[in-house]
Amino acid sequence: MTRIRRAFTPEFKQEAVRQVTELGRPVSQVARELSVRPEQVRGWKKELLASGAVASVERVESAEAEVRRLRRELAVLRQEHEFLGKAAAFFARGSTRGTP
Repeated sequence: MTRIRRAFTPEFKQEAVRQVTELGRPVSQVARELSVRPEQVRGWKKELLASGAVASVERVESAEAEVRRLRRELAVLRQEHEFLGKAAAFFARGSTRGTP
């Protein structure tokens, strides 16, 4: 009995890898649902990550962490800016009071 070799479209492979990388689903579960071997999904993931077609979870998470860090830094800078504006207004008012 001869086996027919199945061919998968690039979109099919990308969707399988996206479920693993972006959604964090286990490779074995994705492979089982798609009726393919887990080794195939791992191979597709390796190919697509090497080609840059799919972002890895680590890159996405590090980008999200960078955004959180920058938002905290922005909040601190806004508070400092507000404080400096109030201080400048306070000292500007104080210098005009002493003049006759």
